[in-house]
Amino acid sequence: MKITKAVIPAAGLGTRVLPATKAMPKEMYPIVDKPAIQYIVEEAVKSGITDILIITNRGKSVIEDHFDRNPELENALEKSDKKEILNAIKPISSMANIYFVRQKETKGLGHAIQCARSFVGNEPFAVLYGDDVIVSEEPVCLQLIKAYEKFGLGVVGAKEVPEKDIGKYGSLKLRHIENNHYMCTDMVEKPTPDKVMSLFSILGRCVLPPEIFDILDATLPGAGNEIQLTDAMKILAQKNGMIAVDFVGKRYDIGNKLGIVKATVEMALQHPEIGSEFKKYLENELEF
Repeated sequence: MKITKAVIPAAGLGTRVLPATKAMPKEMYPIVDKPAIQYIVEEAVKSGITDILIITNRGKSVIEDHFDRNPELENALEKSDKKEILNAIKPISSMANIYFVRQKETKGLGHAIQCARSFVGNEPFAVLYGDDVIVSEEPVCLQLIKAYEKFGLGVVGAKEVPEKDIGKYGSLKLRHIENNHYMCTDMVEKPTPDKVMSLFSILGRCVLPPEIFDILDATLPGAGNEIQLTDAMKILAQKNGMIAVDFVGKRYDIGNKLGIVKATVEMALQHPEIGSEFKKYLENELEF
């Protein structure tokens, strides 16, 4: 079955980036001239996704506004003959069919995915974490979709993380299949040192079969007293196995202060309008 639906959980409180996120969702933090969540939506669209559900909560209506039309602004740009800017903002509202639902309580990523059940129906779907902007030549979401189509199993995007950091993420039990594909048969969220299975962790992307919803319904609160998506995927991995793709791409954690700065600097260096000038600026600033 062709995967055309994606879910973007964007209901987190952004506590790691306070006070910037007190009134502005972290997903709307600008990376040069686009909010972080627009990069994520564009990745989904480039992967063949036509319908996107963004999970939000209170105080995040600005995300809905961003993906809506703004006729007054468009008319003002038209009258001012600012066609380049107009051509940059008009497609935002028509990239895909974008829907929104509120997670009324922040009870974990697993609970956020449960909110997408009626949207997804009985279809496989992609999940693109709202904290993770990933830059790659071939969209990472598409890399995972191709693996799902090939193996017919749920897929997680994975990368090795430093040993000192594995306890902040999840740890995967893997067996190499081919190239950058692994069979995942078990996983654990935020493991203690004695529970680490490997240094591979799920980072930012997955493709799930619809049966994940029945598993989530029976999943009890785990780490942080929240319903963890990892706990549900663990059952899926133990039952049928899942494919872990060591994806090709550079990930930026935009729920993290340093991640935001890295994304902004590196994207600015590649930006066609300001890249060369910004590079000169950095070179001057870094002279000792």
